[in-house]
Amino acid sequence: MEWWKQTSIYQIYPWSFQDSNGDGIGDLQGILGRLDQIQNLGVETIWFSPFYKSPGEDFGYDISDYTSIDPRFGTMDDCDKLIREIHKRKMRIVLDMVMNHTSDKHPWFLESKSSKENPKRDFYIWRKGTKKTPNNWISMVGTSGWNYDKTTDESYYSNFLSFQPDLNYRNPKVKKAMFGVLDFWLRKGVDGFRLDIFNSIYKDESFRDNPSSLRYFPTPDNHDEAFFQKKQYNLNLPESFQFAKEVRKHISKYKQKPFLIGEVSGSDKVLKSFLGEKADGLNLVFQFELIHFDYHAKFFKELLEKNERVFPAPYTPTYVLGNHDQRRYIDRLGGDIRKAKVLSAFQFLARGIPVVYYGEEIARKEGRISSFIGKDPIAKMNRLVPLFLSNFLGIYINRDNCRLPMLWEMSPNAGFSKGSPWLPVGKFQEEDTVLHQKTNKDSLWNHYKALFHLRKGSVVLKEGSVRTKSSTHPDVLCFERILGDKVVIVYLNFGEKDSKEVIPKGSKMLYQFGGAKELGGFLQLGSHSGAVFETKLKK
Repeated sequence: MEWWKQTSIYQIYPWSFQDSNGDGIGDLQGILGRLDQIQNLGVETIWFSPFYKSPGEDFGYDISDYTSIDPRFGTMDDCDKLIREIHKRKMRIVLDMVMNHTSDKHPWFLESKSSKENPKRDFYIWRKGTKKTPNNWISMVGTSGWNYDKTTDESYYSNFLSFQPDLNYRNPKVKKAMFGVLDFWLRKGVDGFRLDIFNSIYKDESFRDNPSSLRYFPTPDNHDEAFFQKKQYNLNLPESFQFAKEVRKHISKYKQKPFLIGEVSGSDKVLKSFLGEKADGLNLVFQFELIHFDYHAKFFKELLEKNERVFPAPYTPTYVLGNHDQRRYIDRLGGDIRKAKVLSAFQFLARGIPVVYYGEEIARKEGRISSFIGKDPIAKMNRLVPLFLSNFLGIYINRDNCRLPMLWEMSPNAGFSKGSPWLPVGKFQEEDTVLHQKTNKDSLWNHYKALFHLRKGSVVLKEGSVRTKSSTHPDVLCFERILGDKVVIVYLNFGEKDSKEVIPKGSKMLYQFGGAKELGGFLQLGSHSGAVFETKLKK
């Protein structure tokens, strides 16, 4: 089985992980100094948010040079060493790749905007239109996607923020240039790419107006209908599905067998289209249902069964609780560590790829930075919206709050930096830090460590099929992972009441948490606890 179907992924947001030089911004040398701890946790693949050269207006997702390291983070020598050291520790490295757009400070765009005759003009999407926009397309952040530039008296298109002009993939030279960027990093040995807003790559060639909609705010199950518009012609076009196959084919020649994981949105049918009818598109796509979880056994049982119906082998589901754009999940649990353990156990033990955002393993809390003073450009656009109102409406308008520095130890700035951190560390206690949790066998950090290593050491959990089972209590989720005659059985109690479950004869407990106990052929599950057993199928 391909390595990427068996891996676990840990996302590092470089700005906030570890600062080595006291400037208050995390960097590559800082990450290098923490690799042993990441390895000790049991991580198999590390995904890095961008550290390419950038003006930093969108904190790395506005790239001005795809093949240079931003001085904030270090040098190319630092990056080369990072790749070597990760591989030396038998881990793999995935880079964030923003193929949809560049910074408006990128040399390509500076040339493109200089004149209509410039060879780079068609690297971007330009249309006539000043007072009246070329069409009604709305960007992902709710503003018009068209941005007037007086230099040539035309407008360029951006599907995200105005300083991130979209590349024009209908120009073969753009595709060739971006494939060259992928080649540059693959030759350096990276093991794959996370593709940012990949569903935005192609836009309608005729620039038709999007249909209207009654929906203003996007919802967890419908991102493609918002701001009173159905994004029919600027998201999820058939050409983007086909392009996924082209990128997959292009990278397949490399010996490290690299993989692609796409940030896309839409129905399950749309997600599957990016994976390809023959599983020949993107290797994986992020599935975000788990981010919007309902903490009840029924929700997780239905999610597990739905993924088996819609994404059976050879497709591989992904299980994501958070990232650099989402409110931290521990806040949705009211800070309850018991529930965090149950939730993360589901994430690691289901069939699929668990993706962990830095700090989730220590229950790093959401910040409380007001949009009025936020650094996030989306926060700046929504400065007059109170935090309580955005939370009530379920919209996330200040991503600073999920990007706070890592809590390493009980010291000034939690061991993140000797300088003034780029974002405030916020209030924390000793038990919130990695150093303290490593010494507490019942901590969330040690629970994550156990899950990483349990999954890493079990061929059944990496490769086995899955099926749900009935349990004695509606708050208990039970499912099996099966490979050949080997079976791993998982019991998770999402409720406050104790439950007693029958254990198959000959079963051996692999792991328990929350005080689950085996008593004479039965499993005693306390509130918000869980246990994992291994056994064999009866002949």
